[in-house]
Amino acid sequence: MTDTPVVEPQAQAGEDLDPMRIAQARFQAATGYLSTFKRGLIDFFAYPKRSIELCFPIEMDDGSVRSFWGYRVLHNNVMGPGKGGIRYHPEVTMDEVQALAALMTWKCALIGVPFGGAKGGVVCDAKSLSANELRRITRRFIADLGDAIGPNTDIPAPDMYTSEQTMAWIFDTYDRMHPGENNRPVVTGKPLGLGGSEGRHDATGNGVVYAIERFLEQGGVEGLRSLEGARIAIQGFGNVGQAAARLFRSYGARIVALSDSAGGIAMDADGMGIDPAAALVHKQEHDSVVGLPGTRSITNEQLLACECDILVPAALGNQIHADNANKVRARLVAEGANGPVTPTADLDLAARGIPVLPDILANAGGVLVSYFEWVQNNQNDQWDAQFIEQKLRRKQHLAVDAVLARNRTLCATCAPEDVNGTLLRTAALALAVERVAQATLQRGIWP
Repeated sequence: MTDTPVVEPQAQAGEDLDPMRIAQARFQAATGYLSTFKRGLIDFFAYPKRSIELCFPIEMDDGSVRSFWGYRVLHNNVMGPGKGGIRYHPEVTMDEVQALAALMTWKCALIGVPFGGAKGGVVCDAKSLSANELRRITRRFIADLGDAIGPNTDIPAPDMYTSEQTMAWIFDTYDRMHPGENNRPVVTGKPLGLGGSEGRHDATGNGVVYAIERFLEQGGVEGLRSLEGARIAIQGFGNVGQAAARLFRSYGARIVALSDSAGGIAMDADGMGIDPAAALVHKQEHDSVVGLPGTRSITNEQLLACECDILVPAALGNQIHADNANKVRARLVAEGANGPVTPTADLDLAARGIPVLPDILANAGGVLVSYFEWVQNNQNDQWDAQFIEQKLRRKQHLAVDAVLARNRTLCATCAPEDVNGTLLRTAALALAVERVAQATLQRGIWP
């Protein structure tokens, strides 16, 4: 399961938070710097290749029958099979899934794995459903998708409120529908005993830390060249936040604030910092990090505005927006979640000299290790954790270097007053779209 939501995004006055329109606006901003491709080619990438909408009945534990809606979107498969998670959430929409599928296309291209982008979701409140009900929903959803997913066509993974158990059900369902084949590569994020990969659980959080590490080494934050002693605030203490917090602490950083769905905690910036292990034990015992001995309670807004070196929003999207971006006092924001910083907030932070490591760069570790799992499944092999971590760290470093190089190019060509040209997000997107466009032309427009 991914990070527990902290605050549901709310529309701010004068700011459009529709996920599809945000994705399209950012796409247009980035592709404005790509002028060498055939007319109409870039426009092709603005829309999904395929969108599936399903309605299916499920027998509930009390004997009643409920209808559920499910979505699966394949945005692009030029680079390879579609790749993307399946989320279970009551607010899932087709627009959201389409926007996230496009994000996956660019994330895969940027981190350098041979996948395209995909995403899926079922409209349900996973917290209120039993394990048996979730199993029935999963099996029926996958059965109804049929051959729309497959090891070489579209490969699901865990996302919000889905887990390795959900992926085990997906694998088993697909395997029963395709007997006699090696079906393990149909889904990633599986339990280790079913072909899952070492390091997959912590991959996204660890990748965030590796991206930040490289960004600091390259002089991205003046006066801060390593994580040793850096003050870290993390919004969201699910898989991503927990893994990042542990690795931050091993690097000598200090966790000065944490939050989950029930609230946040903080401690003095000059103290030793919050122990992630102690915070996790407290959360398991009390369903929240709030009340951890030696800390004081804070709100979500206070966490986002706390004085720190690095802020990692690792919960839901649209958490830093037009109404609170000016309160952010971090020196660097790294997106552990997808889209936690809105376009308006992007510009506000850039104008104040606060760089944002964008989601398609910072949290690409999850899809990278998913690719490693897929490779291992196809080879009927199992790699050790140290080998996977080394490959993850190296790939994240290379991706950061490539984005910084493209950002320098953009800054050299844009007008001084064009703050958008200095956004790392724009540079990352432009680089990713360019790679997919080049691959499309190399393959040739068929027929």
